[in-house]
Amino acid sequence: MIETTECIRASNLSFGYADGPTILDIPDLTVQSGERVFLYGPSGSGKTTLLGLIAGVLEPPSGTLRVLGHDVGALSSAERDRFRASHIGYVFQMFNLIPYLNVRDNIALPVRINEERKKRLGSSLDIAVKEAAAHLGIEQLLDEKVTRLSVGQQQRVAAARAILGAPELIIADEPTSSLDANRRHAFLELLFSNVAEAGSTLLFVSHDLGLADQFDRSLSLPELNHAGE
Repeated sequence: MIETTECIRASNLSFGYADGPTILDIPDLTVQSGERVFLYGPSGSGKTTLLGLIAGVLEPPSGTLRVLGHDVGALSSAERDRFRASHIGYVFQMFNLIPYLNVRDNIALPVRINEERKKRLGSSLDIAVKEAAAHLGIEQLLDEKVTRLSVGQQQRVAAARAILGAPELIIADEPTSSLDANRRHAFLELLFSNVAEAGSTLLFVSHDLGLADQFDRSLSLPELNHAGE
């Protein structure tokens, strides 16, 4: 595991597609290791772009972005892919589960393809998958196809997959947008518990400000992003 007090550090970070306007301009952003941070932003505020940069999907063309002590801009595309697979767990808005795999194999997939996360398990992969599923209340569904699950159950599978192997950073992109208030609260409790047990940092992105007070700190992307000023 990478030891650093800062999980994310951005300085004068900007991004824009070729021949287009600058869509992201962040003078300063810091997320400490172990924090649970709520990032708020409406559609079009640059959330997807920022997450893509932090996760190494996009290359930062200007400024400095350090994630877990690594200068993301200095990494090649292949190095960013390896870094993301080893150190970042991602809960997507649409979950991105593999429809032809069962719950067990969906949860196990990121660890099967990454040796670093496999080494951090502390037990066999099968036991670790069962424990992750049990923590999220889906252990009875391990042999079910994900296409047969409810939205809430699919969401828990996605969370178990992201947390397995204790990645240092968990990014959750609008993971509660399709849930009612009671299910949102229950999911957050489970997510917080599992993130704390793994010792991970959580960056939770949403347009629902009603969730903000459950986090250590909240950030407004429209205030952080100076693009267009």
